[in-house]
Amino acid sequence: MLSSATITFRDRTYQYNPLQPLDISLPLRSGLENVNCFWAEPVQVETITVGDFVGSVAQGGSTNYQRVHLTPHGNGTHTECYGHISPDPAATLDQCLTRFLFVAQLVSATPRSQENGDLIVSADDVIAQLEEGNLPEALVLRTLPNLESKRTAQYSGSNPPYLEPALAEYLARHGIEHLLLDLPSVDREEDGGALLAHHAFWQYPENTRTHATITELIYVPDAVVDGWYLLQQQVTGLVLDASPSKPVLYALELMGLGNEGKVSFVEAPH
Repeated sequence: MLSSATITFRDRTYQYNPLQPLDISLPLRSGLENVNCFWAEPVQVETITVGDFVGSVAQGGSTNYQRVHLTPHGNGTHTECYGHISPDPAATLDQCLTRFLFVAQLVSATPRSQENGDLIVSADDVIAQLEEGNLPEALVLRTLPNLESKRTAQYSGSNPPYLEPALAEYLARHGIEHLLLDLPSVDREEDGGALLAHHAFWQYPENTRTHATITELIYVPDAVVDGWYLLQQQVTGLVLDASPSKPVLYALELMGLGNEGKVSFVEAPH
């Protein structure tokens, strides 16, 4: 059984254990016990019946056979491409996301209160935790405090925290292709359609980063410490601008540094 593997990234070799995945997605289930945003209908799972066939073993059927009704952008963890803000018919996630393993850095930041009452993740607070000469392919952003209520939060109409557009611009300018965060959106819930951070991150439409993705509504448990990880990005094969997704992290240990390069698991700050 494989318990150790290595990956080389920018001339540095890291070790990780493929048997110790850290799932940072939120599960989807029928009903109201899901995280939800942008006034999406709750996830619905319906039993299919055809003639005498009932797609429920509990109801006497031979198999479970169900239909799922969901809205990727509003129900649970999802990954989106630039098709979210583009009419380009080729801008679908199945065409844009063609790799699924990336070296990622997890950072935590506390949104700052603005004069208008908004809470914004400051570019300075995040950039200060990055090493410009050694940037990851993907950035995983955990906002603080890391409340357990994020797992089932009903965000619609609450004007939740969002990113300072300057942060999205920085990530794009420095080649960070994938952004994952535990918020409903990188932009303000209602901004008149400006979507400044979306446009900045994808550099749309002037210099569109067609392979870049944004993953929203993740949840990173406190036990997963800030640091470097291998990210496995799992999505469905839907031909849409977005898909329900299941991002998984694997802690990376920089080889050759002994304990100095090891990622340990302790409580993260609240």
